[in-house]
Amino acid sequence: MEKLNYEVLKKSGYDGYILGKGAAPVKVLQFGEGNFLRAFVDYWFDMSNERAGWNGKVALVQPIAQGLTQYINEQEGLYTLYLRGSENGEKVDRKRVISVVDACYNPYDNADWEKIKEIARSKDLEYIASNTTEAGIVYDHDSKADQNPPASFPAKLTVLLYERFKAGQPGVTILSCELIDDNGKELKKCVEKHIADWGLGDDFAKYIENDNLFCSTLVDRIVPGRIRDPKENEELDKANGYEDGLKDVGEVFGVWYIEGPKELEDKLPFKKSGLNVHVVPEVAPYKKRKVRILNGAHTGFVLGAYLAGFDIVRDCMHDDYVHGFMNKLLFDEVIPILPLDKRDCEDFAAAVTDRFNNPFVDHQLMSISLNSTSKWKARDLPSLLEYEEKFGKLPEALCMGFAAYIAFYSTDLQRREDDALVAKRSSGNEYRIQDDSWVLDFYWDHRDSDDRTLVHDVLSNTEMWDQDLTQVKDLEETVAKDLELIRKDGAKAAYASVL
Repeated sequence: MEKLNYEVLKKSGYDGYILGKGAAPVKVLQFGEGNFLRAFVDYWFDMSNERAGWNGKVALVQPIAQGLTQYINEQEGLYTLYLRGSENGEKVDRKRVISVVDACYNPYDNADWEKIKEIARSKDLEYIASNTTEAGIVYDHDSKADQNPPASFPAKLTVLLYERFKAGQPGVTILSCELIDDNGKELKKCVEKHIADWGLGDDFAKYIENDNLFCSTLVDRIVPGRIRDPKENEELDKANGYEDGLKDVGEVFGVWYIEGPKELEDKLPFKKSGLNVHVVPEVAPYKKRKVRILNGAHTGFVLGAYLAGFDIVRDCMHDDYVHGFMNKLLFDEVIPILPLDKRDCEDFAAAVTDRFNNPFVDHQLMSISLNSTSKWKARDLPSLLEYEEKFGKLPEALCMGFAAYIAFYSTDLQRREDDALVAKRSSGNEYRIQDDSWVLDFYWDHRDSDDRTLVHDVLSNTEMWDQDLTQVKDLEETVAKDLELIRKDGAKAAYASVL
């Protein structure tokens, strides 16, 4: 079977949208060629070509010495993207050949680095996008302007923007997708520090400040990436009529929030294309929504659900009590305290059910349980405390979820291992609790404590919560009663009791 390229795709009979090879100028320089960016940023721009006639291509930059440049160029930038999941309770499996990628370049090859600099000087370039992982946006003292290329991403970006400045070209919009707070702002700080340390001059510094827009963004799409089953890979290639070593898989749901001025929304092609990409004054409230609703739902219900005998997230969505518990937590307790439009939050929460019900992903509850202490502190505890402060009473589901967290860490403890605490649920199987060592030591040391003492010592542990939670009115008594109910009747019945 022939490898995917434009000629092979034509022979395969594919009848979807395709923008031809070399048919449009490169308008985006993208640092990162991995699964996420190809299923997210490149997808949005590809859709904009079809729906809005954006007529642009994306040049990919391999961010580290080893990467996908050779494979992407062998397929002339083409790859098959599968968006899989559930929408309105219905199974969805969509296929699209992405044709927005012009080529991929390895900056650690001298000729490719020169080509990247040439693209940076181009009048057609409008955007620079990146996802260089959380470790990518860091200031590196050892990265120098005369290196070919500099080691760090911010240093490379500084060199390229300097090339553009010297060529007299207008500034660009930088779209940072790294999973850190204020990703665009942090990237700009690194660039400014390189300018100062390298002595690149006040005029260039003013160009960065006045002509270029560094946007912080919030990305949201689960991207499993490669299809790992060799048999399924083979069957898909056979059905497609070509061999594709760059297949990518993402969930159907996707949303992109870009922090910037209102006029950016009209410049970007996404609004014209009717896509779920939004320019907003601040990204922070939408990150808060994601953490409190999507991540908070996971951490809020999965520990009790595991004790109740469930193993994967999807099965929880098919149980009236567990699913009902999650919905009560979100709709009655989390959404009322969020600083965003209630209807938008409710729509986002409703989509959570579809996302958790993805028939293509067996998301293990035990994988979600990792480091649940810090997750509870970041994702659920703020909602519990803000609800109590706003309404003058405790939220029932969040309190029960807190009790389920304690139960998960203390049910029939068997032994302390180097990296885990081993417990046993009622079905008889052992499970491994993984968290910071001091957290595991705390629960192991309390293995013989009665539940009232355990709850008091957990809530009063300021190392866990940065505060003494026994000072929150009625919280200790409520969590103790909830834990008693979980021990006596089981987590599922306990969840049902708050509905």
